[in-house]
Amino acid sequence: MSMYITNTVLMIAPVRFGFNPDAAETNSFMESDSSLSNAERENIQKAAHAEFMHFAETLRAAGITVHIVEDTAQPHTPDSIFPNNWISFHDDGRIVLYPMEPENRRLERRADIVVKMANEFGFQKTEDLSDFEDKGLFLEGTGSLVLDRVNKIAYANRSSRMHSEALRDFVQRMGYRALEFSSRRKDGGQIYHTNVIMALGDGAAVICSEVIADKQERALVLDSLRKHQGTVIEITEAQMDEFAGNMLHLRSKSGQKIWAMSTRAYNALLPEQKATLERDSLLVHAPLDVIERYGGGSARCMLAEIFVPEKV
Repeated sequence: MSMYITNTVLMIAPVRFGFNPDAAETNSFMESDSSLSNAERENIQKAAHAEFMHFAETLRAAGITVHIVEDTAQPHTPDSIFPNNWISFHDDGRIVLYPMEPENRRLERRADIVVKMANEFGFQKTEDLSDFEDKGLFLEGTGSLVLDRVNKIAYANRSSRMHSEALRDFVQRMGYRALEFSSRRKDGGQIYHTNVIMALGDGAAVICSEVIADKQERALVLDSLRKHQGTVIEITEAQMDEFAGNMLHLRSKSGQKIWAMSTRAYNALLPEQKATLERDSLLVHAPLDVIERYGGGSARCMLAEIFVPEKV
C-alpha cells in the first residue's frame, strides 16, 4: 500500500489563538485585529476553537484518525493551531523539527509532543534543524515544503521562510531531492509558504502555477507533477487567495481517499475542478473563516500528517 497519504493526523487545539503581528510581516493572507476591542479579540479565540473542533469532528466522521493535543496558555503561541510548520513525521521512524522565522512561533516546538508521538507510534529518531534559526535561516516544515513522499521530491517556494541552505540540509538528511522555485504575486508581493500555492495527492495535484515567476521553473514543476501525480488542476491567484491550494489528501481507515479543505476553498473551486478531484476522492470541508482571516492559514496548515513507522 502506498504510504503517500495517511489516515492519521495531529492537530493542536488553540487556547489563545489570535492575530500574530510577528507572522504578519511576511504573511499577506492575514488580516489585522488592530481595530477590534479586547472583548472582540477574546471572541476570536472562542470562534477559532469552535471552528477547530468542528473541523476535527468532520475529519473523524470521514474516517480520519485525529490526535488532538491542547495548546498551553503560557507561553502565548497565537499560531499553535498550525503545527505542520514546526514538526513532520516520517515512515522511516524519524521526526523532523524545523527553524521558524517569527520568534514567538519557535515557542510552539514542544518536547512533550515529540515524546508523546514517539511513544505512541514508535518514532525512533529526531532530526532537529532548528539551529538554523541562529543563522537567520528558516525552513517552516510542510508549509515551506510540499513533499512527494513516494518519489522523494521536496517542492519548495523561495521566501524569507524557506532558505536554500536549510533546504539542502533537509534533503541530505532525509534522502529527498529539492525542486526549488520562486513566486510572486501580481502586485510583486512574496508568497510566504509553498503549501498555499500547491497540494499533492495520490494521482492528482493542485497548483497555482501562474505565480511561479520564471517560465523555466514553472515548466519544471508542472512536468514533474504530470509525471508523478498525473492529473494537474490549475488554480488562479484569486483562488489561491481563497486557500484553494491549501488542502491535504488523506485516506480514511476504510481506504476512501479524501481531499480535506476549508469551505472557503471548496467554494472557490470551479465545478469542473471539483469534478476532477471527485473522480476518486471525497471532498471534505468545514468553515475555517476566523482561523483563515486572523491566522493566515487554512486546512492543510492545521494538519501534521502522521506516517506511522514501518515495522522492520
